[in-house]
Amino acid sequence: MSVTSARPTNLEQLRDTGWQSKTVKREIYDNFIAQLGDGEELFPGVIGYEDTVIPEINLALIAGHDILFLGEKGQAKSRLMRNLIRFLDEEIPYLAIPNTPFHEDPLNPMSEVARQFVDRHADHEIPIGWWPREQRYAERLAPGTKFADIIGEIDPAKLAGGASMSTEQALHFGLIPRMHRGIFAINELPELDELVQVGLFNILEERDVQIRGYPVRFDIDVLILFSANPSTYNRSGKVIPQLKDRIGSIIHTHYPRERDLGIQIMHQEAELELGGTHPVSIPYFMKEVIEQITIQARKSKYIDQQSGVSARFSIANFRTMVASARQRAVIHQEKPAVPRISDLGHLYSSALGKLELDLMGSSQMSERQVLDAVIAEAIRTVFDEYVDRHGLEEIADIFAKGVSIEVGDMLPSARYAEMLQRVPPVWDKAFEVNAAEDEAVRASCVEFVLAGLYAHDRISRAQHHGKIRYET
Repeated sequence: MSVTSARPTNLEQLRDTGWQSKTVKREIYDNFIAQLGDGEELFPGVIGYEDTVIPEINLALIAGHDILFLGEKGQAKSRLMRNLIRFLDEEIPYLAIPNTPFHEDPLNPMSEVARQFVDRHADHEIPIGWWPREQRYAERLAPGTKFADIIGEIDPAKLAGGASMSTEQALHFGLIPRMHRGIFAINELPELDELVQVGLFNILEERDVQIRGYPVRFDIDVLILFSANPSTYNRSGKVIPQLKDRIGSIIHTHYPRERDLGIQIMHQEAELELGGTHPVSIPYFMKEVIEQITIQARKSKYIDQQSGVSARFSIANFRTMVASARQRAVIHQEKPAVPRISDLGHLYSSALGKLELDLMGSSQMSERQVLDAVIAEAIRTVFDEYVDRHGLEEIADIFAKGVSIEVGDMLPSARYAEMLQRVPPVWDKAFEVNAAEDEAVRASCVEFVLAGLYAHDRISRAQHHGKIRYET
């Protein structure tokens, strides 16, 4: 039911509107079908899943399934789960009565407390509250989660107050019962204690709660979502077979299948303000290099591929690169700030904590060496694409004549312009990579070409105190 200016405040008024109870899955189904029929964007902010993941989610929602999102880290599993609240009503009515932890259906109360209250009061005396959709979603990370956290536990204080141990009045309820008529999500399902998995199995199968051997039968109405990494979910014994069997749909997520999609995701999630008093202009080849670093990491034999390389790897590196460029621009009073290859020298801080090395494949290499190799291969890959387009190999011939060029993340762009006045016109080829007359953009092009030539062993490189010298 949508928000109205004159919404009912008691049960009598609610009945007069003709409001009808729905299960949460039916509510989601009705709203989803309406949005699908109207051609609305169903999953805003989710990029690259239009032809793969999203059609499978659509079918799961229509089928009324509980859902498992199966994929490696950084594949938008949590975002997809949280996105499902948009298919709930804007708000729903509930019995606003004391001594019940649930948002009870006014026409079909679940707990004994609520049923007794309704039986003892006239409709106009029964207050109605309204539960907004944003509060009807709860999420829990599996590691460390106890049975009492999500199912419930006997409350000693209530026993001391005279409540019988075998009644609901003696219980403290966990998150799932409290999300009655809502959505509950568990991240990293295989890390959930086996006892808790058994409790979930009961809820999925019978929609009831059993605490400390006492069956407390509730008609719990909840959509349950899970997320898991394939390497742990498929490992024998991590998830009990009965629970696996009762998950309605498994949705397989994946990393972006095209580099341009990865760049779109990186831009969207980084949420960087590139304007303002210190604007930043980013050559597209620098965005390509950042995303290609992630792609190479996902291919590297030195990195544990079962753990995965998250999209957050690209996002953090992108933000670090922009920060380095902006720092340089502020110090040298340059506008705009333009990232260069030398800014990638600062990626250690944002990248190393997000990579897990394969202990077998990388036994002779440190984390920094692995990252250096990944960055070098990414630059080589992107550079090759530009060489095919612009014929940049001619520039390498300059170095055979003894030319030496020094670059660095803190050198002002004007220094590059001075250097280029002393080299042959063939350098104009480098600026076809990103056509611009701006000194900072041209400096970025120079560094990209030099790094690409070095990656192909066409020139040598020496680093000293943050500066890089390229020569024959």
